[in-house]
Amino acid sequence: MTRLETGTPAPSFTLTSDKGETVSLGDFSGRKLIIFFYPAAMTPGCTKEACDFRDSLEPLRAAGYDIVGISPDSPAKLAQFVTKESLTYPLLSDESKETLEAYGAYGEKKLYGKTVVGVIRSTFVIDEEGKIEVARYNVKATGHVASLKKALGLSE
Repeated sequence: MTRLETGTPAPSFTLTSDKGETVSLGDFSGRKLIIFFYPAAMTPGCTKEACDFRDSLEPLRAAGYDIVGISPDSPAKLAQFVTKESLTYPLLSDESKETLEAYGAYGEKKLYGKTVVGVIRSTFVIDEEGKIEVARYNVKATGHVASLKKALGLSE
């Protein structure tokens, strides 16, 4: 399974957003981007993580970061999630799981002591030149955003 490391080019993607728009990695060229991969919209852990990003959006944007969330959910389900949780950044649909796999965010993982295949909760920070600045795999939904902000020097 692919594991991305600091300094490697971020895999390109073109996906459909919760608004039905096409969004590509190239759309963020020249800007810093945080991508978080999560298993499923409207589940407790994913809701916690998505809301933490929503609640941290202003300091992250002030520091020059854009945010997108990516899951294998359909654009219609993502639209429901955005509305229900008042999310203020794009969610992207990767139903084919090609982008998840390219980032190493899909594969075998432990779930309640069993090995299963699925989305590996992961977060990546991509610099202005499209290179991986931070790659974190198997992150916890709770406390992850605060930990990321601290790593980026943005702690309160």
